[in-house]
Amino acid sequence: MGVLDNLHPELQERFSTGGGELTRKMGIELLEISAERSVARMPVDGNRQVVGILHGGAHVVLGETLGSVAAAVHAGAGRYAVGIDINATHTKSIAEGWVTGTCTAISLGKTICVHEIVVTNDAGERLSTVRITNLLRDR
Repeated sequence: MGVLDNLHPELQERFSTGGGELTRKMGIELLEISAERSVARMPVDGNRQVVGILHGGAHVVLGETLGSVAAAVHAGAGRYAVGIDINATHTKSIAEGWVTGTCTAISLGKTICVHEIVVTNDAGERLSTVRITNLLRDR
């Protein structure tokens, strides 16, 4: 069973191509998807800033990807999620390897979803914490 199998057909179609242009460019791989918990990984290679560490914006892209996917799953067919607030706190850097983002729902409402994404290295050390709020809209 694939990671997209439990999604409604509308979302399966959107995410079957990698979840959008930026997600593909960043090398993000979706591993687990649900409204309550989603997980993805991303390579450091190709996403570094000028001093050779993972760009802070890359942490945010990973977080927004996971939070938006989870909110879209919660929204359901015929609805979509739009990010209205995002913030990140970076606590440790990484220069090589992969990072993993684990997204957990804080609040799943009728019109607003809030998720926290913890980005870790392969040793499980927290690198950053991203929080995203999505507005749920009808198509």
